[in-house]
Amino acid sequence: MPVPEGGVALVTGGSRGIGKAIAERLAADGLTVVTLSRTSGDVQADVGDAESVAAAFAEVRAQHGPVLVLVNNAGESQDGLAIRMRTEQWESVIETNLNGAFHCIRQGLDDMLSARWGRIVNISSVVGERANPGQANYGAAKAGMLSLTRTIAREMGRKGITSNAVTPGVIETDMTVDVADKLKAGVPAGRIGQPEEVAHAVSFLCSDGAAYVNGATLAVDGGLGA
Repeated sequence: MPVPEGGVALVTGGSRGIGKAIAERLAADGLTVVTLSRTSGDVQADVGDAESVAAAFAEVRAQHGPVLVLVNNAGESQDGLAIRMRTEQWESVIETNLNGAFHCIRQGLDDMLSARWGRIVNISSVVGERANPGQANYGAAKAGMLSLTRTIAREMGRKGITSNAVTPGVIETDMTVDVADKLKAGVPAGRIGQPEEVAHAVSFLCSDGAAYVNGATLAVDGGLGA
């Protein structure tokens, strides 16, 4: 993969589930991969806190090199009907899933603009395009990520930087293990997706073969969002 020499790939939420699969795939593609999460990974930070993110990026630059591939995967869910949702539930999910992506993009663009090359991939969700009762906060954050993705694509397209999104459907992770069989019934493919299938999509969007793919949303959902 033609990342400029010395550049690294940073995967937020990269210590488990989809993020871990993405980190492993990008490493197999030949990238130097750094993972970021609140309590584990190579670097620790709360992506919802701008100062924490700035400190983490400074650490990554000092120890590994400039961030030229950024995968915003960190996220959380706190479900409940909107009428009963506490303000804290709303704000926490928005801060992590949407604000976190923005904070990381803002930091990563400094490195990418200097290199005049960059790949940003935001892990949104089918819920960002297809309403799911009980997930007003999660859906709003993931829909916001899609708009953010397209805006960055328009702003940075002439700088050698692409910004794309992936919208996973029902993927087998720790978050879905207890409800997988129930959710499978609504998936046209008739099965639950695997983290590695999301990772394949991210790998493509980070590759030289996707240099002309910008502002796109790639669904990995077994037809759930069709």
